[in-house]
Parts: sequence; C-alpha cells; structure tokens
Amino acid sequence: MKRGFPILAMVTGLLLSLALYEALIAAPTEKTMGDVQRIFYYHVPSAWTAFLLFLINFVASVVYLIRRDSKSDIVALVSAEVGVVFCTVVLITGPIWARPVWGIWWTWDLRLTLTLVLWLIYVSYLILRRFSTSSQTPLLAAVLAIFGALDVPLVYFSIWFFRTQHPSPVIGGGGSLDPRMAHVLLLNWVAFLSLAWLVCSTRYRLEVAQREVDEAEAVESLLEGSR
Repeated sequence: MKRGFPILAMVTGLLLSLALYEALIAAPTEKTMGDVQRIFYYHVPSAWTAFLLFLINFVASVVYLIRRDSKSDIVALVSAEVGVVFCTVVLITGPIWARPVWGIWWTWDLRLTLTLVLWLIYVSYLILRRFSTSSQTPLLAAVLAIFGALDVPLVYFSIWFFRTQHPSPVIGGGGSLDPRMAHVLLLNWVAFLSLAWLVCSTRYRLEVAQREVDEAEAVESLLEGSR
C-alpha cells in the first residue's frame, strides 16, 4: 500500500476536483430549490459512505468476537473513526440544506433523530476505545458496535415505511432523479469512497505501528522490572 499511496492520493484528488466541478457547475439547477439543492451531492454520498463504513465496522466486530485477532479489531476501530467523520458531515450539511427549504435548522423528524442517535452511538464507541484501559475494551467495543449497527437500517428505511419531514427517496423508492443529477451523485460517491479508502488505509498503518510500539514498550518495561 505504501507504493500505491501516491497513486491513490492523486486519483482521489482528481476525483474530488472533478466531482466538485460537476456538483457546483455542470449539474443542472433544480427547479424548486435552486442552487441550494447542490448540497445534495455531498449530503447523500456522505451518508452512503458512513453507512458502508459502519457495515465494515459491524463485520469486523463480529469477526473479532469470533477470532479475537488484532487485525479485525483495528479494522473495526478505523472504519468507525472515518465513519463518524462522514456521519458528522451528514449532520452538518442536513441543517444547512433544511434551513432555506424547510425554514428550520432542525426538527425531531424520525430519520434525523435516528441519524443523531447513530452518531452518538459511534462517538460513544470511540470514547470507549480512547479512554478505557481495560483489557476487555475491544470486546466491549465490539458488542457496542454490533448494537450500533442495528440503527443503520432503521435510518435508511425510516422514510420508506413512515411519513417524515425528510424527502422520500429519489432512487429505488418510487421517486425520480434527472439522469445528469444521478451521474453527478454517483461520481461524488466514488470520490468519497476513494477518500475514505485513502484515510482508512493510512489510519490502519498508523494504528498497527502504534500497537507495535506499545507492545515493545510493554516488553521493555517487563524486562527492566525483572532485573
């Protein structure tokens, strides 16, 4: 991955630049909402990317509970960290979009509330990983991650089965989306996925190196204590 990092970084930069141009300039202007609708190209892909990362966290947590291996634990940690970042983008861009369209920054709508709960669960997960020094922390975190993952389908399907303030889905839910808008939406998602992969791979290597240093220091302390 070290050799491929510059290439991935360059590809990610190009994708993000192209996606920015397509979202802010090339994409057609929505007739009802106008230019404020363009935040859609960041709000939705951020949500999809966060959901995917939380799914990876869920799978890695299950694997850790079965195997108790360090690799799956690190994957779970890294995917949760980056997933929280993208989920934060969702919670920030949502109110910015809602203010001119709904006339309010926030409402305790079902989807909005469930998304906030999802964010709080994974922030709690990261706080547990950061500040707990117990040897059982990875185990407790894995259980919490599995619990948190149950909220992801609730967030996604909330507007399918319940009437909410949030707009109905435009893809796969009976809605419609201009093909040019769909193209820009998917391009932005690919760019975000590339960014997420870049950050996750870098963070993974850093976490592996940090744990190796911690283990070396622990062994050194034991050797010094036995002298």
